[in-house]
Amino acid sequence: MYPEEDLGPAAERMRMFLEQYWGGPGTYSQLRGHPRLRMRHQPFKVDFDARDRWLRHMRKAVDSLELPPLYEQTLWDYFERAAHSMVNSA
Repeated sequence: MYPEEDLGPAAERMRMFLEQYWGGPGTYSQLRGHPRLRMRHQPFKVDFDARDRWLRHMRKAVDSLELPPLYEQTLWDYFERAAHSMVNSA
């Protein structure tokens, strides 16, 4: 989804967003403003295939964490809801 040269900064932005979303420091908003996920993704074509590819990568990442079941399910539920809400193209 990102050009190779933007992977590092994209990972950092995602880390800051997730930290903030789950109750950590508000660094994401301090540096970038309100998350506005749909608005930030609107310039990009996010179709069902892109959603599914992103979810496959996130599934692998979540599985690698070996979280307790409740945490794993809570995180995965969020990722699924977020991914579905980002679809902006058929």
